[in-house]
Amino acid sequence: MTAKPANVPLSWRQLISFFLPLGLSATLVTLSHVIINSTLARADNSEIVIATYAIPLSLLGLTEKPVVLLRQACSALVRDRVSFRAMGAVSAYVFACILLLGLILCYTPAGEWVFLYFFGVERELLASTLSVYRILMYVSIFSGLRCLFHGIIIFNMRTKWLTIGMGVRIIAMYLLSLYFITTDQVSSGRVGAIIFMFGMIIEAAIAIWEGTSLLRKVIPEKAPNHTIETKKQIFSFYKPLLYSSIIAVIIGPSINAILGKTANAHLAISSFAIAGSLTQLVMSFFSYIHQIVLNFYRKDARTVRRFITMLSLIPGTLIAILAYTPAGPWFMAHIMGVNPELREASLEAMRIFMIMTLVFPWLDYMNGIVMLRSETKIMVFSQSANATVTLCALFVAIATIPGWNGMIGAFAQSIGMLAELTVVTVVLRRTTGPRQSGLSA
Repeated sequence: MTAKPANVPLSWRQLISFFLPLGLSATLVTLSHVIINSTLARADNSEIVIATYAIPLSLLGLTEKPVVLLRQACSALVRDRVSFRAMGAVSAYVFACILLLGLILCYTPAGEWVFLYFFGVERELLASTLSVYRILMYVSIFSGLRCLFHGIIIFNMRTKWLTIGMGVRIIAMYLLSLYFITTDQVSSGRVGAIIFMFGMIIEAAIAIWEGTSLLRKVIPEKAPNHTIETKKQIFSFYKPLLYSSIIAVIIGPSINAILGKTANAHLAISSFAIAGSLTQLVMSFFSYIHQIVLNFYRKDARTVRRFITMLSLIPGTLIAILAYTPAGPWFMAHIMGVNPELREASLEAMRIFMIMTLVFPWLDYMNGIVMLRSETKIMVFSQSANATVTLCALFVAIATIPGWNGMIGAFAQSIGMLAELTVVTVVLRRTTGPRQSGLSA
């Protein structure tokens, strides 16, 4: 199925069939980490084993950022084989840089310094931690290949393949985890890294298979009126995305650092983590709204806005159900095993996170407009506003209401995202007017 011509009105059924597989694939990502953590929990010294896996995984989260952005860039810019070759060349540069950085961290004293002094790894666990990262560093390459071909698949409305790829990945990871468990080989964090890389290789292979099939059979050598042909054009779109993601990296560590100065630091950090994980689980399903804009906005902007208006109400409603009904306490007590004090603090933080669930869908929508117009430089300013407001809110809250504990992190993160949305909206209105910026009714 390919995109409909511009003169054919969109139906909600078409939008749902495009969006639902994307949302499901994003939500399934969390399940893959549950499988790994459940496997590592079977080890004799599970706390140490999980720690030696979790710390390298957090570093992977930073180094993987540049390759994940290839999905948005490819979906927005690649319309023919000429533009794909330019996109491929840029991707090769990104892969080379990520691989070089990984080798430096794995096999030079720089990596030891990062793990010992930045992440605070105990020296006796350094060797085990490094051995895990020496496997995880290659995950970024396969993740990048997956995202590159996801861009082609998404633009050609074949989004079911993202869910298929993720589903096969989950099954493969689960079977491999069962092998390690039944053969009593769960003895180090390397097991988790092997499971993760195995799943990512499979998902990447499925994406490459479908993407190359589209390149051969569907995508033309040169699309009429498509002007993207060179690496320079790709870089001009991609670099602001990269810069904005680098700025975003400081937000998470800053929140945790400030929460360590609250009235009850352990309770604050733990409640923020639990509330944040549940909030992210809900929001992950809606993290592809920008793809709706990229692929459908120019065909039928009015229908897109109405559809996203409907979507925007769902995450806030789900979090409200968890935060204000017995469903939330029951889930935390019986599914997550959270004790009463931490449970109440987490619910309080989740109620604050409702602000973010209301803001996020519209921020992703506006970022889709930004990418559609190839004005990604705006995102550097909006993300800077997010980071600045988040930090200011943290310092003000810790000085005035330290007893809020985990709610301080939820408040700061939510207000920061609201500031980001405000900047994007204001800049687009000033540069294009309400209708072209996507703000008209």
